[in-house]
Amino acid sequence: HVQLVESGGGSVEAGGSLRLSCTADASTHTNGGCVAWFREAPGKEREGVSLYCTSSDTSTIAASVKGRFTTSTDNNKKVVHLQMNNLKREDSATYYCAAGRKWQRSWYSQSDYAFWGQGTQVTVS
Repeated sequence: HVQLVESGGGSVEAGGSLRLSCTADASTHTNGGCVAWFREAPGKEREGVSLYCTSSDTSTIAASVKGRFTTSTDNNKKVVHLQMNNLKREDSATYYCAAGRKWQRSWYSQSDYAFWGQGTQVTVS
């Protein structure tokens, strides 16, 4: 079992930046060491935003945020960040990190992850 805690959310004006962090209580090396970020806005489905896999040091960014968002990890590989630049109002959502990938579905499928954080709110005005 992996416990995940998100931090770094808040309110920002359009065009601003925020850096979210997902801290795990265990190494994210399990199951390929992948940590994904998802977001869910009111009335919308949860959407996959990014994936970082520590085992391969690779990242994937959703087309909807590509060029503005990046994901990375700290050296200890227990914290995965989501750097969000040039934020837009449509980026407002609750952001969740997820781990424990099952590798049964696409990376952006929320059902492919076993562990979830509690979420952190991002509001862009």
